[in-house]
This record gives sequence, structure tokens and C-alpha cells, in this order.
Amino acid sequence: MRSYALKKVDYMKKPLTDVLFMSEKRKNVLLLLQDGAKEMEFLLDSLSTTRQALLPQVRILEDYHLTTHYNDTYELTTIGKVIVNKMFPLLNTLLVFDDDIDYWGKHRIDFIPPYLLKRINELGKCKIITPPLIEAYELLQEFQLSSYNSMSLYGVTTFFHPHFNKLFYELISNNVNIYVIITEELLNDLLLHHRAVFEGLIKNSLFHAFVCQHIDGFLSFAFNDKYILLDLLMDNGEYDNKHILCSNSESLKWGKELFDHYLKNSTAITDV
Repeated sequence: MRSYALKKVDYMKKPLTDVLFMSEKRKNVLLLLQDGAKEMEFLLDSLSTTRQALLPQVRILEDYHLTTHYNDTYELTTIGKVIVNKMFPLLNTLLVFDDDIDYWGKHRIDFIPPYLLKRINELGKCKIITPPLIEAYELLQEFQLSSYNSMSLYGVTTFFHPHFNKLFYELISNNVNIYVIITEELLNDLLLHHRAVFEGLIKNSLFHAFVCQHIDGFLSFAFNDKYILLDLLMDNGEYDNKHILCSNSESLKWGKELFDHYLKNSTAITDV
């Protein structure tokens, strides 16, 4: 009886979570196979490893019915495809938050509609940038310079930085289409203190302004052809001058959907 019990322990399988996440090599093999079968040489080159080091990990994946192989080519099984299709968004979500979990944990993201919050993995790996305090209310230079070379600039904001007119006219002179959604409070402030400048902007065919009464929980976000830039509020409602900068193609599509979410509750400003 004792030998039988020991034998049963020897053949007990680990939980699938251990197989997936306790080895970088196994995890990366699965991700490499997501878009189709690959030869062993491709896997070795992609992972910068040796056959001797990789084969034991591949055998574990086969033992758990996640991969199969013929000749020297490996591919996901049906079970493997189901798991990897679920695993990939999770890993990308971890990538978003893992760069600075303390920042994300101390800032509000509840302004993001649920269907986009579920897809926050599409932001990919982002940079948390803290500019010098003297530049706290200036548009991030990296984002600003890329905007000059973009076809369009989109933004939703609760404020304009002090030199907004110079920035917008420089963009317009570069034939950049500008689409901006502002709060009613900001609109009233512009009409009170900058009416002539704002009136000149909305008369320009490249400048498109909208007002939305339901902007809450963030300071601003914007995106151009290269970057998406987010300025979040802390949990207590204060602003700490940090920016989130993301730059993959999926993040730009995600940003456009967030912009459209606010646009459908906005009214075009065509006359002041």
C-alpha cells in the first residue's frame, strides 16, 4: 500500500496555472505558437536558448495536452488554443499595471466605461512620466512634437494650458485636424476670458469643438497618430502632474473608442 501511494504522488500533475506561469520558457512557447505552428529552430532563435534547455519544457506542455508536434514542428492543441486565447489578454493586462502598480492603484480609472475597462490590456506597456513641477500644466513635449506630424489630434479635457491658442494655431498651420471635447465649465471660462481667440478657432475648418456635461473622474486624455496621453486624478480627486503615455496601435484604437464614448453625449460648438 505504501509503495502504491508513493507511485500515485509521483504521477500527480501540477495545476495548469503552474505550467503556464511558473516557467518563462513554457509561457513564451505558448505565445509564439498562438498564430500557428512553428519549427523548433524558430522557437530556439526567438527565445535565444538551446534545444537541450527547451526540450524539457516543451515535453511538459505536450504532457498537459497543450501542444503537439510532428517531425520538428510544434503547434497548439485545441485545448492549448482555448487557454492561450484567454491567457494573452491577461498577460497584456498585467503588462499595463505592472509598470507602476502603485500609480494605477492610487488613481481613478472608474471614468472608463466598463466595456473599455475590460479591454485595458490594449493599452500595452505604457510609461508613467513625471515632468518637472514647472512644466506641470504644459503639454508633454514628446506628445506635442508628435502631434505636429500627425493627421489628427483628439482630446477630452477639463482645462486648457495657458498657451493653448499658440499650440492650436501651430497645429492648424501644419494641417492637423483638431477634435476636442470640453466641459461646460471650461467653455464658460473660455467665453469669459478668451472669447475672441476661441471664436477664431471654431471658425477654422480644421478645428472641431464639442461640449459635454458628463466629464468627471479625470483631468484629460488625448491621442494623435502615435501616442495616447492620459492625465488621471488621484483617488482623493487631486492632480499630481504625472502622465501616462502609450504608443501601440491597439492603444490608439482604444483611445478613439473612449473619445467616441464622450462624443455621443456631446454637442458641437459652431457659434459663440
